[in-house]
Amino acid sequence: MVDKAEKTWDGAIVRTWLESRVVAARSDQVVAERGGWDRQDDCDKATAEEMVCTLMKAKPATNAQAPFLDELRTLLDRDEYIWRGVYNDTRFDRHVRTFVKKLIKMAKANDGFANTTHYQ
Repeated sequence: MVDKAEKTWDGAIVRTWLESRVVAARSDQVVAERGGWDRQDDCDKATAEEMVCTLMKAKPATNAQAPFLDELRTLLDRDEYIWRGVYNDTRFDRHVRTFVKKLIKMAKANDGFANTTHYQ
């Protein structure tokens, strides 16, 4: 077996990825809003992604992997999430938890933060 070299944590790349996801989420919200009532769930999903990325990019915990994971777990442990422009609180909470779990997996593996494309 070949050992994979551990990637070193780069807070700048993580912050860049979070910022790119905020921009993509805002764009997705606009598209969903234009879609009308049928796309409200898509809007809530994009709003959840925007909220998580906005909250996490401002934290100094992005500089190291362990504190970043701790902040994500703290966010996951909250009972409810409040953010602007939400259509259905229950769906929004579910989308937030799903996105936080995705970020936890990415942070544990330290993989995926270099992909700043809109659709992932």
